[in-house]
Amino acid sequence: MAPTSTPQTPFGRVLTAMVTPFTADGALDLDGAQRLAAHLVDAGNDGLVVNGTTGESPTTSDAEKAQLVRAVVEAVGDRAFVVAGAGTNDTRHSLELARAAQDAGAHGLLAVTPYYSKPPQEGLLRHFTAIADATDLPVMLYDIPGRSGVPINTETMVRLAEHPRIVANKDAKGDLGRASWAIARSGLAWYSGDDMLNLPLLSVGAVGFVSVVGHVVTPELRALLDAHLTGDVAKAAEIHQKLLPVFTGMFRTQGVITTKAALDLQGLPSGPLRLPLVDLSPEETEQLKRDLAAGGVQL
Repeated sequence: MAPTSTPQTPFGRVLTAMVTPFTADGALDLDGAQRLAAHLVDAGNDGLVVNGTTGESPTTSDAEKAQLVRAVVEAVGDRAFVVAGAGTNDTRHSLELARAAQDAGAHGLLAVTPYYSKPPQEGLLRHFTAIADATDLPVMLYDIPGRSGVPINTETMVRLAEHPRIVANKDAKGDLGRASWAIARSGLAWYSGDDMLNLPLLSVGAVGFVSVVGHVVTPELRALLDAHLTGDVAKAAEIHQKLLPVFTGMFRTQGVITTKAALDLQGLPSGPLRLPLVDLSPEETEQLKRDLAAGGVQL
């Protein structure tokens, strides 16, 4: 049974977009995934997002995605929300993934803006509505125009929020003005999907984070959030500034690459990457070590 949700925080407040561990030969590492999931929840995460971009969803099969959801739910589903990525640029495929995630025990769905196709807003409206209609699970939209090529406009957000199962948005748009209007007008629970903007987005109405750096600094993210919620603005800003080297270092290149390297440095399950992603070079690894150390991460 999943933790209790509220309309304001349907998936909790601090979630990590979890990598997908692989074995040395590149196969899905379900034992490693369960150990990593337990570690992240023990560190203070309210939820985990699996089968997202950070989980290398473009290179995992549908069967692997379902196996991963089932394994993570088994490991932590009574203590944390397990949100499964189900979005693709093919609506029919997305519906199949959504139903499979529900069958595997997921507590919610993450639906990314259809990428590459660059559909108009009406296409986005129909796509997300179809996903929300496909299961009984609550849906978190994922607005990331830097990857998808198309933003979800505020008017579209407002219309989508009318659907009873579309309850949240993961914001990686990088536009605080648009976020402010969309939060005010849609009433969706807003989650920062850009770690550098975690604190600024809280200031305009976000309720929490879907984080990549949560793999290594979940306690600090929790402390930042708690400081903001209790009105200690100076403390929240202090933690934000302390974490700047981590925010920067974890995104010097593609986030999955640096995250798996960071986990490996800490002796946590990660494993190799699947092409076209490649490992950090020795020089890049040394830079990552310096960045993490500057942000207080123990290796």
